[in-house]
Amino acid sequence: MFTQSEENYLKAIFHLQQETEDGVSTSSISGHLNTTAASVTEMIKRLADKDLLDYQKYYGVQLTATGKAHALAIVRKHRLWESFLVERLNFNWDEVHEVAEQLEHIKSKKLVEELDKFLGRPAYDPHGDPIPDAEGNLPIMPKKRLSQLQQGERCICKGFNDASSSFLKYLAKLGIGLGTAVEVTHVEKFDESMTLRIDDDEVQLSKTATDNIYVEH
Repeated sequence: MFTQSEENYLKAIFHLQQETEDGVSTSSISGHLNTTAASVTEMIKRLADKDLLDYQKYYGVQLTATGKAHALAIVRKHRLWESFLVERLNFNWDEVHEVAEQLEHIKSKKLVEELDKFLGRPAYDPHGDPIPDAEGNLPIMPKKRLSQLQQGERCICKGFNDASSSFLKYLAKLGIGLGTAVEVTHVEKFDESMTLRIDDDEVQLSKTATDNIYVEH
């Protein structure tokens, strides 16, 4: 059994590892969890003692196979609960993250299995994030970002790197969600912001926004 804090660290390190091929720095973990460097260092030592991660000074940390398995189990619960809240309890997609943060710490394996079965074993959550199966296997997730497209290209929105309520509300206001078809009509050379055509409307997005949208041609 792990504490809620330990589980939060495992999940945070897992997400940060997806963004780099190197070890995850203590400063990255500190920023992600909004905690002090001293607290991160203490927790790293605790998790390393439990063989959940490897730590090398100056090279950062990486999850061990055991640590990754536990992290994937937490991610699985989180994304299944998000799916349940949206599909069955009529939550909006920008309302579910914080609730799922609480529900992901429930320990019952039977509950998770029954929840997965009840939902029809979904492969992706309401934000387009892949849901690990019971063995920890992840469905393929598009890695191309909207910011990588050129003027004239068309694509379908398939996922979002930023699942914060403010970002999701912003996208919803612009009419952008999972499955939305967009065409890049202009890329501003100065700041790489984009003008997009969605149906008959045109919207503008900053480079920060387009960097956080995954797409597929």
